[in-house]
Amino acid sequence: MEKENIIEVRDVHKEFGKGKNEDAITKVLEGASLEVKKGEFVSLMGPSGSGKSTLLYLIGGLDRAYQGDIVVCGENINKMKEKALSKIRLDHIGFIFQFYNLVQNLNVEDNILLPSLVAGKSRASLKKNLDEILEITGLTEKRKQMPAKLSGGQQQRVAIARAVMGNPELILADEATGNLDKKSGEEIMKLFSRINKEKGISILQVTHSEKCAGYGDRIVYLENGKVVE
Repeated sequence: MEKENIIEVRDVHKEFGKGKNEDAITKVLEGASLEVKKGEFVSLMGPSGSGKSTLLYLIGGLDRAYQGDIVVCGENINKMKEKALSKIRLDHIGFIFQFYNLVQNLNVEDNILLPSLVAGKSRASLKKNLDEILEITGLTEKRKQMPAKLSGGQQQRVAIARAVMGNPELILADEATGNLDKKSGEEIMKLFSRINKEKGISILQVTHSEKCAGYGDRIVYLENGKVVE
């Protein structure tokens, strides 16, 4: 049986700017279509300014101004009210950005737990899962450290642990290794690979690095506003 899709992007158009002056409008996506199967790890590449991050943000429901259809986890997010979309983001999607977005006055484990606690889960109910994720991400010894005492690679591991903590079906990663040295970047990619295989979490990553892209099951390219395999 063929695996079902976790992401379906159908004929999506996106532009920035408005008004009657054509020169003031930048067309970023012009009929982009993409499918990602459940459990798949896909890398999205393309020239700078091609709209890779824009497409990722649309898939995550962080930007809603577009034409076309985007179906995530079986839901057409274009037709959803903001409250329902927020719930999908909270329950099913983990985000990882180039900048780690950690809360500086919280230690490692509190940063990891924050979204789950905000969602109303109890700290006690999260303990087993937290211990497992700290072990997978190699942060067990750092659990009480503050972000300022960590290297860039370690901070990104905290961001990944936080994304995985909510048991998402899908991780969207935007240039997750963009701020890291080569060795740290490779460690993060191996970590993505492990999470994808061991936890069955689908991953769509935007990257400009051929080496990082190679960790995915396949690479798709964004060119002239469209996705090509």
